[in-house]
Amino acid sequence: MIMRVEYREGLLFVSISVTYKEKTKVIDNIVIDTGAAHYIISSDVVGDLGIVFTQGDPVVISYGVGGRQYAFVKKVDRVAFGGFSISDYSIDFGLIDPDNKINGLLGLDLLMQAGAILDLKKLRLAFNEG
Repeated sequence: MIMRVEYREGLLFVSISVTYKEKTKVIDNIVIDTGAAHYIISSDVVGDLGIVFTQGDPVVISYGVGGRQYAFVKKVDRVAFGGFSISDYSIDFGLIDPDNKINGLLGLDLLMQAGAILDLKKLRLAFNEG
């Protein structure tokens, strides 16, 4: 399978879908970030799926250019992008972009599991069949 990648404002954007408690939502404006170890989604865009912080959720700390950020971890039913999907996957949810232009970062954890091949000339993401 091949997925189209959009290049804008110096970043690579894709859309993903998240299923939680049998509700599915397509989330746009996810940045492909090979410098991010983990996949993270803005908690602001998944509240309608029922994904909110609750007592007992693990909390993780990330360090980046913007400093220290906190996120909570939830296991979702399914994550899908392009031709790849994975079930029962734990995702970090937290603040990504105060301006709400970026809804998440697609990090190396999922890119490697998907066997993703990023073609920057053709702006597409292909998936290793093997």
